Amino acid sequence: MRRAFILASIPLAGLCACGNPHQAPSLTLTPVLIGDGWERADPAISGFDASRLQSALLKAADEPIDLHSVIVERHGHLIAELYRPGKDKGVYSLFSTTKVFGPTTLHDTRSVGKSVVDLLLGIAEGQGKLGDLSKPALDFYPEFKDLQTPERRAITLEHLLTMSGGFEWQEGGPGRDDEHKLYWKWTPSYFVLSRPIAALPGTRFTYNSGGDLVLADILARATGAPLKDYARTQLFEPLGITDWEWTGDLHGRPMAFTGLRLRPRDMAKLGRLVLDHGVWQGKQIVPAAWIDASLQPRLETGFDGTRYGYQWWTGTVRWQGKPLPWAAAFGNGAERIFVVPDLDLCVVTTAGAYGDIEVAKRVDALLQEIVGTVQQ
Repeated sequence: MRRAFILASIPLAGLCACGNPHQAPSLTLTPVLIGDGWERADPAISGFDASRLQSALLKAADEPIDLHSVIVERHGHLIAELYRPGKDKGVYSLFSTTKVFGPTTLHDTRSVGKSVVDLLLGIAEGQGKLGDLSKPALDFYPEFKDLQTPERRAITLEHLLTMSGGFEWQEGGPGRDDEHKLYWKWTPSYFVLSRPIAALPGTRFTYNSGGDLVLADILARATGAPLKDYARTQLFEPLGITDWEWTGDLHGRPMAFTGLRLRPRDMAKLGRLVLDHGVWQGKQIVPAAWIDASLQPRLETGFDGTRYGYQWWTGTVRWQGKPLPWAAAFGNGAERIFVVPDLDLCVVTTAGAYGDIEVAKRVDALLQEIVGTVQQ
């Protein structure tokens, strides 16, 4: 595959920075300065083996996969960024089209939005608007009178955060897909909360986008603000995130569980926020205790040794022969916000490999390779 990307902050002899940030088929030596609040740093000074980092990114850029961007961030600075064109499609698209990506291009984040909803819930909790996580989810739905049974009232906010509500739910597999019903249901929260109970709440992880939809609805009810308004004023504006979209369902309501579109560099801001325990540029945006609770491994997922916290995936990565904990926001297509707290490292990827498990595995392997280039 022809290389067409921006590779930033890697010392490649004989090359010079050139082009503008809207043109992806170019090569620069440093992350492009676009006035979005990011500063840049040299990889070697930031503790990387610059040559190995360069090799890992160049290898990824040459592979025949729809990898669209990679952002490497450490200690609050951009270290490297890579962009290249590739096939992509939106949540309503039937076919993929080739698109050019760059520092200012919005990208679908798919289920990364679930982790963003978690951050918003943390803000609401810190403002005293959410209440105890042991509260029944149905406390927020007094109008659902037929659901107010002891069995269903045992399902708490924490169960929804950990995808352990116990609902019968099928998502992403062959046959019936409950997630897609969320696109058109007139009262989707009722649809989710009325599903048959298949397990005792809190005992089994079942991937469920419906739970995130309910959490976002509860957020709006608790704060009195629509999801997009609350996200804009309480999270995005404080982080300097000015260009974003939240795709709506067939009734125009933002799909919290899949519709968020961000620039990769802004995804990295969310990773940095998590690494700094909810602080951005000296201001506490999300309570530190909420961040810590969100990243606490809670339930086995059954996927490659990962566990689940509050809408964040967790696991371990090898560094210098020892395992280090990581946390990540994962989205279908290999969208990732991947943080390694012990290394103060964030890696963001976007791609168009929707439904392709093998490409997602390759991107996750790239994350391991990037971690391996950290020397100190």
